[in-house]
Amino acid sequence: MSVREIPMYINGQPVPSQSQEWRDVVNPATQEVVARVPFCTADEVEHAISNAKEAFKEWRKVPLGKRMRIMLKLQALIRDNTAELAALITEEHGKTLPDAEGEVGRGLEVVEHACSITSLQLGELAENAANEVDVYTMHQPLGVGAGITAFNFPIMLPCFMFPLAIATGNTFVLKPSEQDPSSTMRLVELAHEAGIPPGVLNVVHGGPDVANQIADHQDIKALSFIGSTHVGSLLYNRAAAAGKRMQAMMGAKNHCVVMPDANRSQAINNLLGSAFGAAGQRCMANSVVVLVGEAREWLSDIVEAARAMKVGPGTQLDADLGPLVSPAARDRVLRLIDAGEKEGAKLMVDGRNVQVDGYPNGNFVGPTLFADVTADMTIYREEIFGPVLCVVSVETLDEAIEFINANPNGNGTSIFTNSGWIARRFETDIDVGQIGINVPIPVPVAYFSFTGSRASKLGDLGPNGKQAIAFWTQTKTVTARWFEPENVSSGINSTISLG
Repeated sequence: MSVREIPMYINGQPVPSQSQEWRDVVNPATQEVVARVPFCTADEVEHAISNAKEAFKEWRKVPLGKRMRIMLKLQALIRDNTAELAALITEEHGKTLPDAEGEVGRGLEVVEHACSITSLQLGELAENAANEVDVYTMHQPLGVGAGITAFNFPIMLPCFMFPLAIATGNTFVLKPSEQDPSSTMRLVELAHEAGIPPGVLNVVHGGPDVANQIADHQDIKALSFIGSTHVGSLLYNRAAAAGKRMQAMMGAKNHCVVMPDANRSQAINNLLGSAFGAAGQRCMANSVVVLVGEAREWLSDIVEAARAMKVGPGTQLDADLGPLVSPAARDRVLRLIDAGEKEGAKLMVDGRNVQVDGYPNGNFVGPTLFADVTADMTIYREEIFGPVLCVVSVETLDEAIEFINANPNGNGTSIFTNSGWIARRFETDIDVGQIGINVPIPVPVAYFSFTGSRASKLGDLGPNGKQAIAFWTQTKTVTARWFEPENVSSGINSTISLG
């Protein structure tokens, strides 16, 4: 099988990199090398940014209606090519095909939201704010925007960034994850097929050096990042020093509270799907379940259901979870499971030695479940990013809320209950940005903003929804007063009236 070389995408064309540094892109179920991706040179990154800066001069003037029609075409192309995009995700990331198709669907929602740009980018007007004085605002593009994405959602995360940035009149430089870039590149090809002009959307590849160059560059006016807390914090500081806007959606330790009055089977099934789907490689995965009161008696049912989940390659349609993205990711998860045992957590389900027939080299870890987890344990303090579920038991809802609010992260949380009063109390008192009520993964639809709080987010504005429009535009306020011409006798009024 031939190994494809991933190009850059500059000025509307795939461009081969001249870099001497390349990385293998590996199928995580087989360890087969399926592609090679370059770590672009500083000159190549500079070329992509300069190209976007030049394209902005004309793109910013393109009418809203034309931008909208491009997004309408793009959403149709994504819909028609969902199976191809999902297959590329599964090949390089490892998640199951149904999960990959679901990811494409979530990305599609953002593009559909961008199709409303003609109403989303409207300004405001106050007539006669003073005597014959009107005040109005315009929401104008910033210039060149950029996005740096994590590996876990190679379609959805770029869609959280460039469609709304471009629809609002900016140009864009995207750095996808070097671990699974092929689906992202296919998405960029579809965007150009939809009619995005050359130079408006450019792609470069690489590691920390490329990310730092983007964060430091004076011609980049706004940067969106989704990834780890460590990297996000470093980039945020660099971007701030360079005077640019930045939104950084970062680490998480998400909790799912289960009340005794919840629908038992629905709660358990949803909880396990959230914890173990995509092999736990979701920033919104509920990796901690907090059993309240009599719900603690459900532990045996949760354990039994976890043991029944099936591990296999992403192409195996009855698999509940596929491999981790890389051997390094697998090794890290295994080290954390070992640490949980050593620190006294009770290992109820052990996924370390799972075997998948026909795939001896896959990065597989099976569903793993710890009981009696406490807040000082490593498996609770660190984001494992693997199929490991920590079970915490408390007596009351108050204890559950206090426990969650004491965690430094505030990305997402869920509660399962049949009580409206309990749900309302939870959503009021919990200090977490995104809340699910009988919903295991509370990622909002794209016309609402993706939020987060505390250590999970830096920057005031998040992706999607109204916040994204504000992030990718600057507001101009005009105060205008017009005087009647003094030379009325010259016939100017009649000239104006005649057109």
